[in-house]
Amino acid sequence: MNAFLVSLLIVALSEMGDKTQLLTLLLAARFRKPVPILIAIFLATVVNHGVSAILGQWITTVLSPDVLLWIVALGFIGMSIWMLIPDKLDDESGSINRWQKYGVFGATFVLFFLAEIGDKTQVATIALAARFDSVMWVTLGTTIGIMLVNAPAVFIGNKMAEKLPISLIHKIGAAVFFVMGVGALVQHYFF
Repeated sequence: MNAFLVSLLIVALSEMGDKTQLLTLLLAARFRKPVPILIAIFLATVVNHGVSAILGQWITTVLSPDVLLWIVALGFIGMSIWMLIPDKLDDESGSINRWQKYGVFGATFVLFFLAEIGDKTQVATIALAARFDSVMWVTLGTTIGIMLVNAPAVFIGNKMAEKLPISLIHKIGAAVFFVMGVGALVQHYFF
């Protein structure tokens, strides 16, 4: 259960103001069909983060525990720095137009899945799965974290995004990542 809660918290904080949240706002404004958008985001996230969690677990089988500890700890510390760099959404309207022929669900699924590749939340999922021994709980936690942030974005749109203190949320997320990275090292070497 700890893997689920930590994964949910980390990814929800990471997703605030992230390019995939901005993409969600664009998709909601373009299509104005919240249900297929939400289903597509959910399924794209389950697939993307499920594969990422499996990769994170696999990494634990090929690396020694000490090497893995340093990679995960430095990964979390690196994520804390990455959280402080604001995301920008490149011209996604052209991509939306290109995929629009597949309908609301198809366009949302493909665009969200592709946007998640190499994204902070995907990297966090890999690291979390390497840290915790549960593909299922990490995938479930990260997916629900994504949905907690993106579902309101679909329904409320830009009004919600403008009122949230995104900078503060990123700083809190960065602090959580930093504490997890340093905490992993301290726990291993001192306890």
